[in-house]
Amino acid sequence: MVSNSNSSPRSGNDDAQSIAELKHYAGYIIAAIVLALAGFFGFRYWQSHTVSPDIEAAQAYSAIQQMNDKVALAEQNPDLQSSALQAERSALATQVDKLVTAYPDSVYAWQALLLKARQQADSEDYKGASETLKRALDIPLKDAGLTAMTQLRYATTLLAAGDVDAALSAASKEMPNAFEPSKQELLGDIYLQQNKTQEAERAYENAWNLLVGRKEDRAILRLKMESIGIMPQEMPKKPALIASAPVSLSDVTVENAAASDANIASENVTDESSTEAEQTVDAASDNQINDSSVESTGQ
Repeated sequence: MVSNSNSSPRSGNDDAQSIAELKHYAGYIIAAIVLALAGFFGFRYWQSHTVSPDIEAAQAYSAIQQMNDKVALAEQNPDLQSSALQAERSALATQVDKLVTAYPDSVYAWQALLLKARQQADSEDYKGASETLKRALDIPLKDAGLTAMTQLRYATTLLAAGDVDAALSAASKEMPNAFEPSKQELLGDIYLQQNKTQEAERAYENAWNLLVGRKEDRAILRLKMESIGIMPQEMPKKPALIASAPVSLSDVTVENAAASDANIASENVTDESSTEAEQTVDAASDNQINDSSVESTGQ
């Protein structure tokens, strides 16, 4: 029987070599495991401190929207007692404050504050609305458009609350060009409250000229201008999106002629209705102008 005397020493050398290689790569293996665990737990930490709060804030704001809808329905109910309506509004304000406290720098806090300010303005609590909008302005939105919109609402509530100087200061802030017509219109309102008619005229005209460039008509601004004796420039009509194809006279048949007669009759009826509607609108406009004149005279 032949003994395998050479196998044991060779096997021992292989084991020793394997152990040496394992020790050599052990550091890399441990480092890879540590990095994988660090990445996993780091992601979980980021998810729990970033994604989850956003989801929670969104859910809280969704609940506030539902409460706001409930308040809006309650306001339309003539049989509901004022105390019950006030309780609904107070509950809504409480939920808004809780959201803002929990997520003070989120866009949901900003939205909730604007919603609360709207409720306060609808209740003619303009001072409270201006304070709420001031809190909304303190939120770092990093969006010039949202900030400008909040600034304009803030100035408007200050004006409604009677703080004309503060309203002028708030409305004079720099804003993106897209908000310049609204800013100039608001400045005109403020100057008119200060009995500065010439400044109000210039501000209204600035706003209107900007709107003419956009072909954007604003009926309320037109009434404001006409109430202080300014005739606004005619607003250019927007071009038709689809140009109509020319029609040849030779293509007109007897059936088309009959249809044309029917259309003429229909247009006559429409013209009469339009004339009556225009007279109604004109009468309403005159009443608004008279009201504005009375208010200006009273001031």
